[in-house]
Parts: sequence; structure tokens; C-alpha cells
Amino acid sequence: MHGAEGTPEGRSLRLLRAWLSPVQREQFARKGYFEVVGSDSRKRYRIHAGASVNVCEIDERGRLQEGWCFMPIGALPIGDVMLAQKIALETSEGEVRAVARRFSPSGFHFRQTRPLG
Repeated sequence: MHGAEGTPEGRSLRLLRAWLSPVQREQFARKGYFEVVGSDSRKRYRIHAGASVNVCEIDERGRLQEGWCFMPIGALPIGDVMLAQKIALETSEGEVRAVARRFSPSGFHFRQTRPLG
């Protein structure tokens, strides 16, 4: 490892990529987000690069619907937060939605300044 790959942030992103499917890895690398399917409702969610206010429910056309803010406790690197969000939605969607704070998403929240994937 060298450079950014050796930092906590870099290691967390490498771990996140290892847990993503090939389609999710491609989405993340190209668009700065990846999509998951909720375990209970089968709704689709888009997890944007970030540690908070970064998860949105999307409709069948891929349009942002409602935002859901939830994260693990602690000051964790972005990749670790996003991995926890992915696993939570895919395994315990109902519990996530019960504790998450809702927000109205806008394109402003999710402008990508640099690719992380």
C-alpha cells in the first residue's frame, strides 16, 4: 500500500469495494454512488459517497424520493459508514427506517467533487 490507500479512509474504501457486487462497484466508480435493495420492502436505495444525509429511496425510474439519514455510532471513515449502511438496508431495512431521520433530497446534496470508488 502507498499514499492514500494506506490511510484509514483508503482502507475503508478498499473494504467497501470488496463487499460491493460488480454492478455496485461500477456504479460507485463511475457515479459516486451505488444502489441496494431493502430486505423487507424490496425498495431500492441509492447510497451516495458520504457519511450522513447520503441515502435516498429511489423510484423505478431512478428518481430520488425520500432521504434517510442513519449511520453507525463513532467517527468512522466514509467507506466504513457506507458499508454499514449497505449491510443495514440489505438485512434490517425495517429497523433502519424506524430509527432514521427523513429528509427531502436535492441534487445539491449529492454533487460529486471527486470519485471515491
